Amino acid sequence: MGARPVVALVCMAQDDSRDFADYLERRGYDVRVVAEEWMLESVFSSVETDVMVVGEKLPASAGLDLLRRHAGGDGPSFVMLSSKADLIDRVLALELGAADIVTAPVNWRELAARIAGIAARRGKSRGELMAFENTTVDLKAALVMHRSGEEEQLSPGQVALLRLFLANPRKVLSRDDIMAAAPAESVEAFDRSIDSRIVRLRRKLDTESITTIRGSGYRFDPPSPRQR
Repeated sequence: MGARPVVALVCMAQDDSRDFADYLERRGYDVRVVAEEWMLESVFSSVETDVMVVGEKLPASAGLDLLRRHAGGDGPSFVMLSSKADLIDRVLALELGAADIVTAPVNWRELAARIAGIAARRGKSRGELMAFENTTVDLKAALVMHRSGEEEQLSPGQVALLRLFLANPRKVLSRDDIMAAAPAESVEAFDRSIDSRIVRLRRKLDTESITTIRGSGYRFDPPSPRQR
């Protein structure tokens, strides 16, 4: 479970493959970019790929042949990208072993979520996600993902603070508890106020789940599904 999932991006548009590779690498994946069809065999022979995302630059017939030869067994799981709405083509790809088919235009966050689900089923779960009212946090990548699609980076101190709250749901933590378990970072040396750190974390997470308990400290109440 500790190994990084390996994702191969095959025959995607150059800008898309570069941008999506960066997107996945920031989330802890090991990414291989396969720009041309003739490069495929070297990937199968040199690296154990968990998920292969096949782009529209690969002809449809070649994509189906790829599934016939490599889908199933110990090979990679295939995600096919397609701008076609042809039901027969989609059903044929699924019958040949495609794990998923995503219709263009592709949303990177949705595609990454589909890849994460496939990787998890292969025993390569990578994400460590927490959903708040308006954001989702990837603790391993230290990323806050807003509903709008905007992303923000969490500092190491903010990750430590958030992990402390997640480990102690509905428990009031004193300022001393927080300072002991999640001390201020050097970048915060000129502002050691716990209140300021909590305010910044709440703002970044866009959440009201961290409550100030006057005279006692702070309490984290996990958002209910209705709040998200």
